[in-house]
Amino acid sequence: MTTTDEPIARFTRWLRQRPNSIEFWELVVTDERLVCCYVGQSYRSMLLRADMGERDRATVAETPLEDLESLAEQNFSVSLEALESIRHVEGTRFRRARLDLEWTESDDDPTGYDGNLTLVSTSDAEPQRDIVAGLTDDPRLEDVTIDLDDHRWSLR
Repeated sequence: MTTTDEPIARFTRWLRQRPNSIEFWELVVTDERLVCCYVGQSYRSMLLRADMGERDRATVAETPLEDLESLAEQNFSVSLEALESIRHVEGTRFRRARLDLEWTESDDDPTGYDGNLTLVSTSDAEPQRDIVAGLTDDPRLEDVTIDLDDHRWSLR
């Protein structure tokens, strides 16, 4: 796939909690799509828990945009036309930040995530609220609902 994507933002150090494991993800927003990059997995057992994504995070950072999807079988992208919302919920002392993504999934290109992905920040992630806030001013994302919430005000 040849692309002329220009990067807009990168969300780093996010994880997806599964019943028996933790998946680590990096996200890249370009002027054409959102690319979700799987960078490793760890098990929920305290003895086996570790951030296995460090090496692959560096690989994502160094890889040209057009090659990101081919780095791992789990990687996928969502066009900006299909992207419906990005919601960032600020972390607190007792809760990690959360990133909720929603998109319209087409029948011919299903991602397997039913049009939504919820990630939480890793314990060593830098705050990324400002990155999400910066997307609100980008005209290429004018059709995407971008929300910034606080845990204390959120009813979820």
